[in-house]
Amino acid sequence: MDENKKIEEGHGSAVWEFIKVVVISVAIVLPIRTYIAQPFIVSGASMEPNFHNGEYLIIDELTYELRLPERGEVVVFRYPLNPSEFFIKRVIGLPGEKVEIKNGKITINGLELAEPYLLANLETAPNVKMELTENQYFVLGDNRPHSSDSRFWGALPKEKLMGRALVRLWPIAKAGIIK
Repeated sequence: MDENKKIEEGHGSAVWEFIKVVVISVAIVLPIRTYIAQPFIVSGASMEPNFHNGEYLIIDELTYELRLPERGEVVVFRYPLNPSEFFIKRVIGLPGEKVEIKNGKITINGLELAEPYLLANLETAPNVKMELTENQYFVLGDNRPHSSDSRFWGALPKEKLMGRALVRLWPIAKAGIIK
């Protein structure tokens, strides 16, 4: 009898240990997933050649609670015309700046913007002139001919930002921190 009782107690403690592991895991993962980082799968060709359809990224949701987005950062946001969709683009213009696209070039407050992340000889069209207000950003896809972005639907409100692309996990050959 004592052996049977020990076996039953052993099974009970194993179940209790499993429950504790699950509860602790949820307590750790849920806040991280809710407030710090989110997975994101690139959909479409708008960010090629830097990001391709199907790539798996981790989005940092915490940084923009501590500081504002910076020019050149790749961000994920809710599409202003349909908030159930998520887009990935690059920050080009910051709040209070004057952004102009003319003759294929971008100027910010009258100064031409260098864009080393673009393919050589890629021109940006159509011509656009926009003055950003407080809490507005001008975002563009890296694949300008195939991107729906601020040129077509206007400035991105800050409240639509989810976070910045931080890490690429897939494909493995390109895995690493996103610069």
